Amino acid sequence: MPASKSLIARKLTRLIVLASGTALVFASLVLMIEDFLSFRATMVRNRSIQAQIVGSNTVTALVFDDPEAAEQTLMALAAAPRIEAAGLYRPDGQIFASYVRSASVDRLVFPGLPAGTGTSHVFDFPRHLHVVHPIVLEGTPIGAVYIRSDLEELVDRIVRYALLIGGVLILSIGAALLVSGVLRRSISQPIVELAEVATRVSEGRDYSVRPKLSGEGEIAVLVSAFGEMLTQIQARDRSLQESHDLLEQRVQTRTSELHALNKELEAFCYSVSHDLRSPLRSIDGFSLALLEDHGDVLPQEGREHLQRIRAATQRMGMLIDDLLNLSRITRTSLHTETVDMSGLARAAAAELAAVQPDRHVDVSIQDGMTASGDARLVRLVYDNLIGNAWKFTSRQPAARIEVGTANRDGIAAFFVRDNGAGFDPAYADRLFGVFQRLHAMTDFPGTGVGLAIVDRIIHRHGGRVWADGAVGRGATFYFTLAPAPAGRPPAPPTA
Repeated sequence: MPASKSLIARKLTRLIVLASGTALVFASLVLMIEDFLSFRATMVRNRSIQAQIVGSNTVTALVFDDPEAAEQTLMALAAAPRIEAAGLYRPDGQIFASYVRSASVDRLVFPGLPAGTGTSHVFDFPRHLHVVHPIVLEGTPIGAVYIRSDLEELVDRIVRYALLIGGVLILSIGAALLVSGVLRRSISQPIVELAEVATRVSEGRDYSVRPKLSGEGEIAVLVSAFGEMLTQIQARDRSLQESHDLLEQRVQTRTSELHALNKELEAFCYSVSHDLRSPLRSIDGFSLALLEDHGDVLPQEGREHLQRIRAATQRMGMLIDDLLNLSRITRTSLHTETVDMSGLARAAAAELAAVQPDRHVDVSIQDGMTASGDARLVRLVYDNLIGNAWKFTSRQPAARIEVGTANRDGIAAFFVRDNGAGFDPAYADRLFGVFQRLHAMTDFPGTGVGLAIVDRIIHRHGGRVWADGAVGRGATFYFTLAPAPAGRPPAPPTA
């Protein structure tokens, strides 16, 4: 028998035995108590009648002081085997005559006259019943009859009842076991089958199995409802599987399309790099030759136009280089390792200082900064962020750049801060777009691609980049190289 079947059967048997046994014990106790009270009342009544009879028959003996006649009357009590002893007493409590069934019983101890004129009794359970009946002649007490009887009959009756209850209880348990065998087939069997089907469904995820429709009433409704639930789950599972297959097919199609588009984009980038560079070099080269060979015959305005042509072609070459760098970042693979962030920042700052040795910028870089990422790409992040800070502090007499880490609500971030031109916070969301500029070319040169490169690199690392700033008060760029903890999106921290 399976464990579940055995457990249900045992529970049903226990419930039946407990219910029938409880009802039987309760009913038996009620009957036993009723019989106990009734039998005790009968005993009291019988002993009271016997005491009254003895009292009536011993009035003459008390009046004429005849103890022998009184003892003869008391001897009549020998016909009642449960009476142990009896006594006839004077009003002052002195014994007048007595009767004792045998020498082995305890001696008589008169409990005293009752407060009224009626018969009184006292139970000394489980040993004795004491009955006292006053003898009155013309309204004057002349004595009292005291009868003491044992309670063996009452105790025996209680024992017989207890044995009877025990026997009936054993028989009822046997009957309950027989009934539980019948109920097991009609109640537990459908439940066991339902449990087995539920186990198969939970372990094998097989929603095609169905329980056998057996039983009646609520059990049949339960089995039917469970089967209907499995049918609905199976239908939903089939629908989800079809949706999953369709989604996978769409993903594969879109992936193939994206792969083809990436190939086309690579070909386009190569075409831009190869086909546009040659005309640009020609324009720049011939413009320079024209200036060098015939510059003295050209008016000042003509030479300025040629200089603008050369500057435009050089700027377009820079744009092409930046676009190629941006496209390469999305295709290059990540080589994650422990990166010396402080060292990369110092290298980027040293390179800028070497290019512009005439500028004095106070650069402060925090020691011991490390992170997990691609060192080559992280170097590009610092090149662009520190390069921007270097560029936008060019008009500050005391230029200052700070590189370090900050923490807010348990989220660690790196930052690059400067005291340069800053920007309007209302346009902060445009900073990281391609070709997005917040300053005129005449104020600060650039292509508007550097921060877009930073954004692509940070997102490839699973991090986030954002900026704080104000016009004329400098800017701070924050970035992380790992996703924020679950439920806590990163926010701009305070240094």
